[in-house]
Amino acid sequence: MTIRAGFIALIGEPNAGKSTLLNRMVGAKVSIVTHKVQTTRARIRGVAIEGEAQLVFVDTPGLFRPRRRLDRAMVAAAWGGAADADVVVLLVEAHRGITEGVERILEGLSEMPKGRRIALAINKIDRVQAEALLGLTQALNDRYEFAQTFMISAEKGHGVDTLRSWLAEQLPEGPWLYPEDQIADLPMRNIAAEITREKLTLRLHQELPYQLTVETESWDERKDGSARIDQVIYVTRDGHKGIILGKKGETIKAVSQAARAELEEFTGRRIHLFLQVKVRPNWLDEAERYSEMGLDFKDGNT
Repeated sequence: MTIRAGFIALIGEPNAGKSTLLNRMVGAKVSIVTHKVQTTRARIRGVAIEGEAQLVFVDTPGLFRPRRRLDRAMVAAAWGGAADADVVVLLVEAHRGITEGVERILEGLSEMPKGRRIALAINKIDRVQAEALLGLTQALNDRYEFAQTFMISAEKGHGVDTLRSWLAEQLPEGPWLYPEDQIADLPMRNIAAEITREKLTLRLHQELPYQLTVETESWDERKDGSARIDQVIYVTRDGHKGIILGKKGETIKAVSQAARAELEEFTGRRIHLFLQVKVRPNWLDEAERYSEMGLDFKDGNT
Protein backbone atom coordinates (compact mmCIF):
# COMPACT_ATOMS: atom_id res chain seq x y z
CA MET A 1 0.00 0.00 0.00
CA THR A 2 1.03 3.58 -0.65
CA ILE A 3 2.23 5.60 2.37
CA ARG A 4 0.31 8.84 2.71
CA ALA A 5 0.09 11.71 5.17
CA GLY A 6 -1.65 15.05 5.28
CA PHE A 7 -3.81 17.58 7.08
CA ILE A 8 -7.60 17.46 7.29
CA ALA A 9 -9.55 20.48 8.52
CA LEU A 10 -12.91 20.03 10.20
CA ILE A 11 -15.05 23.15 9.81
CA GLY A 12 -18.62 24.07 10.66
CA GLU A 13 -20.78 26.11 12.98
CA PRO A 14 -20.23 25.98 16.76
CA ASN A 15 -21.55 22.71 18.22
CA ALA A 16 -21.74 20.98 14.81
CA GLY A 17 -19.82 18.05 16.30
CA LYS A 18 -16.27 18.75 15.12
CA SER A 19 -14.59 17.95 18.44
CA THR A 20 -16.69 14.81 18.87
CA LEU A 21 -15.74 13.65 15.37
CA LEU A 22 -12.06 14.39 15.98
CA ASN A 23 -12.07 12.40 19.21
CA ARG A 24 -13.90 9.53 17.47
CA MET A 25 -11.43 9.50 14.57
CA VAL A 26 -8.38 9.55 16.84
CA GLY A 27 -9.83 7.14 19.39
CA ALA A 28 -8.83 9.35 22.32
CA LYS A 29 -9.91 12.62 23.83
CA VAL A 30 -7.76 15.39 22.37
CA SER A 31 -10.35 18.15 22.00
CA ILE A 32 -12.79 19.28 24.65
CA VAL A 33 -16.43 18.46 24.02
CA THR A 34 -19.18 20.38 25.80
CA HIS A 35 -22.64 21.69 25.02
CA LYS A 36 -21.51 25.30 25.27
CA VAL A 37 -20.88 26.87 21.88
CA GLN A 38 -17.47 28.10 20.75
CA THR A 39 -15.62 25.79 23.14
CA THR A 40 -12.66 25.01 20.89
CA ARG A 41 -10.41 28.04 20.66
CA ALA A 42 -7.16 26.78 19.21
CA ARG A 43 -6.52 24.58 16.19
CA ILE A 44 -5.97 21.25 17.92
CA ARG A 45 -4.41 18.57 15.82
CA GLY A 46 -5.32 14.95 16.43
CA VAL A 47 -3.47 12.17 14.64
CA ALA A 48 -5.16 8.99 13.36
CA ILE A 49 -3.83 6.01 11.41
CA GLU A 50 -5.82 4.37 8.61
CA GLY A 51 -3.90 1.57 6.89
CA GLU A 52 -0.68 3.13 5.60
CA ALA A 53 -2.02 6.67 5.88
CA GLN A 54 -1.52 9.15 8.70
CA LEU A 55 -4.43 11.55 9.07
CA VAL A 56 -3.64 14.78 10.93
CA PHE A 57 -6.89 16.48 11.94
CA VAL A 58 -7.13 20.20 12.51
CA ASP A 59 -10.09 20.84 14.81
CA THR A 60 -10.96 24.46 14.18
CA PRO A 61 -13.07 26.85 16.27
CA GLY A 62 -16.69 27.02 15.14
CA LEU A 63 -17.37 29.49 12.35
CA PHE A 64 -19.78 32.19 13.52
CA ARG A 65 -20.32 35.92 13.16
CA PRO A 66 -17.50 37.51 15.19
CA ARG A 67 -18.22 40.43 17.50
CA ARG A 68 -15.12 40.78 19.70
CA ARG A 69 -11.37 40.51 19.26
CA LEU A 70 -11.32 36.94 20.60
CA ASP A 71 -14.18 35.99 18.24
CA ARG A 72 -12.35 37.45 15.23
CA ALA A 73 -9.12 35.64 16.14
CA MET A 74 -11.04 32.35 16.47
CA VAL A 75 -12.76 32.72 13.10
CA ALA A 76 -9.47 33.66 11.42
CA ALA A 77 -7.89 30.54 12.94
CA ALA A 78 -10.72 28.40 11.57
CA TRP A 79 -10.42 29.67 8.01
CA GLY A 80 -6.63 29.58 8.27
CA GLY A 81 -6.78 25.92 9.26
CA ALA A 82 -9.02 25.15 6.30
CA ALA A 83 -6.85 27.03 3.81
CA ASP A 84 -3.71 25.17 4.94
CA ALA A 85 -5.26 21.69 4.87
CA ASP A 86 -5.06 19.04 2.15
CA VAL A 87 -8.72 18.07 2.63
CA VAL A 88 -11.58 19.96 4.26
CA VAL A 89 -14.68 18.42 5.85
CA LEU A 90 -17.71 20.66 6.39
CA LEU A 91 -19.95 19.39 9.20
CA VAL A 92 -23.61 20.34 9.06
CA GLU A 93 -26.14 19.32 11.72
CA ALA A 94 -28.92 17.26 10.09
CA HIS A 95 -31.69 18.62 12.32
CA ARG A 96 -30.72 22.27 11.88
CA GLY A 97 -30.24 22.22 8.11
CA ILE A 98 -29.06 25.24 6.15
CA THR A 99 -28.89 27.99 8.75
CA GLU A 100 -27.67 31.53 8.22
CA GLY A 101 -24.29 30.40 9.57
CA VAL A 102 -24.08 27.51 7.10
CA GLU A 103 -24.95 29.94 4.28
CA ARG A 104 -21.98 32.13 5.29
CA ILE A 105 -19.65 29.12 5.39
CA LEU A 106 -20.77 28.03 1.90
CA GLU A 107 -19.95 31.54 0.65
CA GLY A 108 -16.53 31.29 2.30
CA LEU A 109 -15.83 27.92 0.64
CA SER A 110 -16.09 29.53 -2.78
CA GLU A 111 -13.01 31.59 -1.88
CA MET A 112 -10.91 28.53 -0.97
CA PRO A 113 -7.85 27.69 -3.12
CA LYS A 114 -8.76 25.90 -6.36
CA GLY A 115 -8.33 22.14 -6.35
CA ARG A 116 -8.93 21.79 -2.61
CA ARG A 117 -10.95 18.64 -1.92
CA ILE A 118 -13.93 19.51 0.25
CA ALA A 119 -16.29 16.86 1.62
CA LEU A 120 -19.67 17.31 3.27
CA ALA A 121 -20.48 15.36 6.44
CA ILE A 122 -24.07 15.61 7.60
CA ASN A 123 -23.88 14.89 11.31
CA LYS A 124 -26.44 13.81 13.93
CA ILE A 125 -28.40 11.83 11.31
CA ASP A 126 -30.24 9.94 14.05
CA ARG A 127 -32.24 13.11 14.76
CA VAL A 128 -34.12 13.31 11.43
CA GLN A 129 -36.13 11.17 9.01
CA ALA A 130 -34.54 9.75 5.85
CA GLU A 131 -36.60 12.00 3.53
CA ALA A 132 -35.36 15.13 5.30
CA LEU A 133 -31.77 13.88 5.03
CA LEU A 134 -32.05 13.35 1.30
CA GLY A 135 -33.58 16.79 0.84
CA LEU A 136 -30.82 18.47 2.86
CA THR A 137 -28.11 16.54 0.97
CA GLN A 138 -29.57 17.69 -2.36
CA ALA A 139 -29.93 21.29 -1.23
CA LEU A 140 -26.34 21.52 0.06
CA ASN A 141 -24.86 19.91 -3.06
CA ASP A 142 -26.86 22.34 -5.19
CA ARG A 143 -25.13 25.22 -3.35
CA TYR A 144 -21.60 23.78 -3.55
CA GLU A 145 -19.99 20.96 -5.54
CA PHE A 146 -18.67 18.73 -2.74
CA ALA A 147 -16.18 15.99 -3.59
CA GLN A 148 -18.20 13.50 -1.53
CA THR A 149 -21.10 13.49 0.93
CA PHE A 150 -21.22 11.38 4.10
CA MET A 151 -24.04 10.70 6.53
CA ILE A 152 -22.63 10.28 10.02
CA SER A 153 -23.27 10.31 13.73
CA ALA A 154 -20.00 11.39 15.33
CA GLU A 155 -21.37 10.64 18.79
CA LYS A 156 -22.50 7.09 17.98
CA GLY A 157 -19.82 6.33 15.39
CA HIS A 158 -22.17 5.67 12.45
CA GLY A 159 -20.48 6.31 9.10
CA VAL A 160 -17.22 7.49 10.67
CA ASP A 161 -15.13 4.53 9.44
CA THR A 162 -16.31 5.12 5.86
CA LEU A 163 -15.39 8.81 6.11
CA ARG A 164 -11.96 8.00 7.57
CA SER A 165 -11.20 5.48 4.79
CA TRP A 166 -12.15 8.01 2.11
CA LEU A 167 -10.03 10.73 3.74
CA ALA A 168 -7.01 8.39 3.85
CA GLU A 169 -7.25 7.89 0.09
CA GLN A 170 -7.33 11.65 -0.58
CA LEU A 171 -4.08 12.51 1.20
CA PRO A 172 -0.85 13.12 -0.73
CA GLU A 173 1.79 10.40 -0.92
CA GLY A 174 4.69 10.91 1.46
CA PRO A 175 6.22 9.96 4.82
CA TRP A 176 4.29 10.28 8.07
CA LEU A 177 4.46 13.66 9.78
CA TYR A 178 4.39 12.44 13.41
CA PRO A 179 5.69 9.42 15.38
CA GLU A 180 3.33 6.45 15.24
CA ASP A 181 2.37 6.65 18.94
CA GLN A 182 1.59 10.38 18.96
CA ILE A 183 -2.10 11.35 18.96
CA ALA A 184 -1.85 15.14 19.21
CA ASP A 185 0.73 17.87 18.64
CA LEU A 186 -0.63 20.14 21.35
CA PRO A 187 1.80 20.42 24.26
CA MET A 188 0.69 18.49 27.35
CA ARG A 189 0.44 21.68 29.41
CA ASN A 190 -2.07 23.05 26.87
CA ILE A 191 -4.09 19.83 26.93
CA ALA A 192 -4.15 20.06 30.74
CA ALA A 193 -5.50 23.62 30.54
CA GLU A 194 -8.16 22.53 28.03
CA ILE A 195 -9.28 19.71 30.33
CA THR A 196 -9.72 22.13 33.24
CA ARG A 197 -11.63 24.56 31.01
CA GLU A 198 -13.95 21.75 29.95
CA LYS A 199 -14.69 20.84 33.57
CA LEU A 200 -15.51 24.49 34.30
CA THR A 201 -17.90 24.52 31.34
CA LEU A 202 -19.64 21.32 32.42
CA ARG A 203 -19.90 22.40 36.05
CA LEU A 204 -21.14 25.95 35.52
CA HIS A 205 -23.34 25.62 32.41
CA GLN A 206 -25.17 28.92 31.85
CA GLU A 207 -23.34 30.70 34.67
CA LEU A 208 -19.96 30.24 33.01
CA PRO A 209 -18.33 33.53 32.06
CA TYR A 210 -17.42 33.15 28.38
CA GLN A 211 -14.59 35.57 29.00
CA LEU A 212 -12.37 33.19 30.92
CA THR A 213 -9.25 31.29 30.01
CA VAL A 214 -7.10 28.68 31.76
CA GLU A 215 -3.31 28.62 31.61
CA THR A 216 -0.87 26.05 32.95
CA GLU A 217 1.72 28.13 34.79
CA SER A 218 4.03 25.27 35.76
CA TRP A 219 4.42 21.52 35.33
CA ASP A 220 6.90 19.94 37.70
CA GLU A 221 7.99 16.32 37.37
CA ARG A 222 8.46 14.60 40.74
CA LYS A 223 10.87 11.82 41.65
CA ASP A 224 8.03 9.43 42.50
CA GLY A 225 6.75 9.64 38.89
CA SER A 226 3.88 12.00 39.66
CA ALA A 227 3.55 15.58 38.43
CA ARG A 228 2.50 18.84 40.08
CA ILE A 229 0.50 21.14 37.83
CA ASP A 230 -0.27 24.75 38.74
CA GLN A 231 -2.95 26.49 36.71
CA VAL A 232 -4.50 29.95 36.69
CA ILE A 233 -8.09 30.68 35.67
CA TYR A 234 -8.28 34.24 34.35
CA VAL A 235 -11.60 36.10 34.49
CA THR A 236 -12.50 39.68 33.68
CA ARG A 237 -14.58 40.62 36.76
CA ASP A 238 -14.63 40.02 40.54
CA GLY A 239 -18.16 38.63 40.25
CA HIS A 240 -16.90 35.93 37.90
CA LYS A 241 -14.26 34.93 40.42
CA GLY A 242 -16.99 34.29 42.99
CA ILE A 243 -18.93 32.12 40.53
CA ILE A 244 -15.91 29.92 39.86
CA LEU A 245 -14.92 29.61 43.51
CA GLY A 246 -18.48 28.78 44.55
CA LYS A 247 -19.93 28.64 48.05
CA LYS A 248 -17.10 27.81 50.51
CA GLY A 249 -14.91 26.97 47.50
CA GLU A 250 -17.09 23.99 46.55
CA THR A 251 -17.18 24.71 42.80
CA ILE A 252 -13.46 25.08 42.23
CA LYS A 253 -12.83 22.01 44.41
CA ALA A 254 -15.20 19.91 42.29
CA VAL A 255 -13.64 21.24 39.06
CA SER A 256 -10.15 20.47 40.35
CA GLN A 257 -11.11 16.91 41.32
CA ALA A 258 -12.75 16.22 37.97
CA ALA A 259 -9.84 17.69 35.99
CA ARG A 260 -7.28 15.81 38.07
CA ALA A 261 -9.10 12.49 37.55
CA GLU A 262 -9.15 12.96 33.79
CA LEU A 263 -5.51 14.08 33.70
CA GLU A 264 -4.50 10.98 35.65
CA GLU A 265 -6.40 8.78 33.21
CA PHE A 266 -4.94 10.64 30.22
CA THR A 267 -1.32 10.53 31.44
CA GLY A 268 -1.43 7.23 33.33
CA ARG A 269 0.23 8.79 36.39
CA ARG A 270 -0.61 10.55 39.63
CA ILE A 271 -1.34 14.26 39.29
CA HIS A 272 -1.29 17.01 41.94
CA LEU A 273 -3.41 19.83 40.50
CA PHE A 274 -3.54 23.32 42.04
CA LEU A 275 -5.94 25.97 40.71
CA GLN A 276 -6.00 29.73 41.29
CA VAL A 277 -8.53 32.28 40.05
CA LYS A 278 -7.22 35.71 39.08
CA VAL A 279 -9.09 38.78 37.88
CA ARG A 280 -7.52 40.36 34.79
CA PRO A 281 -10.05 42.85 33.37
CA ASN A 282 -8.20 43.23 30.08
CA TRP A 283 -6.95 39.71 29.34
CA LEU A 284 -8.98 39.73 26.11
CA ASP A 285 -6.65 42.49 24.88
CA GLU A 286 -3.37 40.84 25.93
CA ALA A 287 -1.32 39.24 23.14
CA GLU A 288 0.24 36.76 25.58
CA ARG A 289 -3.15 35.21 26.42
CA TYR A 290 -3.83 34.61 22.72
CA SER A 291 -0.50 32.92 22.09
CA GLU A 292 -1.23 30.58 25.02
CA MET A 293 -4.44 29.55 23.21
CA GLY A 294 -2.65 29.08 19.88
CA LEU A 295 -4.41 32.10 18.34
CA ASP A 296 -2.92 35.07 16.52
CA PHE A 297 -3.55 38.31 18.43
CA LYS A 298 -3.32 40.34 15.19
CA ASP A 299 -6.21 38.36 13.67
CA GLY A 300 -8.47 39.91 16.28
CA ASN A 301 -8.03 43.38 14.80
CA THR A 302 -11.04 44.85 13.03
